[in-house]
Amino acid sequence: MNYQKVKKKKEFRKILSTGKRAYGAALTVVYLPAEETAMAVCVGKKYGKSVQRNRVKRLLREAFRSRADTLTRPCAFLLIPRIAGEYSYEAFQKDLGRIFKREKLADA
Repeated sequence: MNYQKVKKKKEFRKILSTGKRAYGAALTVVYLPAEETAMAVCVGKKYGKSVQRNRVKRLLREAFRSRADTLTRPCAFLLIPRIAGEYSYEAFQKDLGRIFKREKLADA
């Protein structure tokens, strides 16, 4: 499934202020119903140097891409990882699947 990127500061603020939050072991997902599926990753400097931050972003994007085809309705998503010593694709993918099912965003 193709999805758009959330790029504008106005869109970020709208999702953060009015969106619903769902928590998992490895990440927090903030989502808001939208016309098209859109996604952004929020990884600040507290997650490490640029190499580590970019790796976390790549892992989150790939985990979302693999789970996006199960979505039943379009939403705008912000993915915020929890600070950890190590980050893994499997943990992010598992959390996204659980959150999507629990929030009734995806097929069971």
